[in-house]
Amino acid sequence: MPRPLIGMTAYAQQIQYDTNSLMAGMLPMTYVKAVHASGGRAVLITPDDPDTDVIESLDGIVFSGGGDIDPAYWGAEPHPEIDVDVARDTSELMLMKAALAADLPTLGVCRGMQVMAVAAGGSLHQHLPDVIGHDRHRAASGTDPLAVSASAYGRHDVVTRAGSYAHALLGDQLTVNSFHHQSVDDPGEFAAVGWCPDDQVIEIIEDRSRVFALGVQWHPERTADLRVFSALVEAAAMSKAKPLQAYAS
Repeated sequence: MPRPLIGMTAYAQQIQYDTNSLMAGMLPMTYVKAVHASGGRAVLITPDDPDTDVIESLDGIVFSGGGDIDPAYWGAEPHPEIDVDVARDTSELMLMKAALAADLPTLGVCRGMQVMAVAAGGSLHQHLPDVIGHDRHRAASGTDPLAVSASAYGRHDVVTRAGSYAHALLGDQLTVNSFHHQSVDDPGEFAAVGWCPDDQVIEIIEDRSRVFALGVQWHPERTADLRVFSALVEAAAMSKAKPLQAYAS
């Protein structure tokens, strides 16, 4: 049987290649390798031509990490620390709503979890240090979010709600990496089921009424713990032969 086909949201970035400056569709290979190691086949979805037609070809989807989401989506004025990518916001929020409407197995990672919440009618804290009084969720200032070194990330525990899917999958508590300054405030239609015990920042959201809809605030693709990717691929494989529900584009 063919591997489940897992879409992965990518971003567009200007890069220098030899003597040429190019706009490239990009995603760290850690995401791709996490899907492949979990038994899926990864394909990139770039934000340059936003549409929902790709949903019909996929067995599951990962919304990847990255920059900030425009607070206009939940009716707030932008914080001075916000840096938005209009094209990516437009593409991913459209795609997220379609994926959820079709009940396509969906995993949100870091920004991807935040996109889940906003698409479901929720809101974000724009700049977490203003809320909790420290910047430990983003690690040292000036570090590179694409850096390979583990020292570029913060570290903290996450506790899960008993009876949740996240609890069954991940246990009572785990230690995660961390690199973000926005965070989920209101998860919208999702349930918040995991938190950082030190400051109550939401770290996991889920919707158990769906085939698979899980968001995590950390970066599991940069660790050896790929349980959330394996769970996504398993759900995608189980629903692979089932027709997707109708959705509005």
